[in-house]
Amino acid sequence: MSRVCELTGKRAMSGNNVSKALNRTRRKFSVNLVKKRFYIPGEDKWITLKVSTSILKTINKKGIHAVLKDARAKGFLTK
Repeated sequence: MSRVCELTGKRAMSGNNVSKALNRTRRKFSVNLVKKRFYIPGEDKWITLKVSTSILKTINKKGIHAVLKDARAKGFLTK
């Protein structure tokens, strides 16, 4: 499975390693993902999602229900 956030669609980016002599070589910036279980009280069940750590702050602020609703509206989540 690819390293993509299931709620935001974040994925790896590419860029350059720049040495002190300004030599540039290609590199990859990976996404900081964690596998996390969330409880959905409306459906009375647990779901497991692979999410970026930056969205965890948003989930703590808005709640999992609001974040899932936004992700479904944007087309990232099809569950």
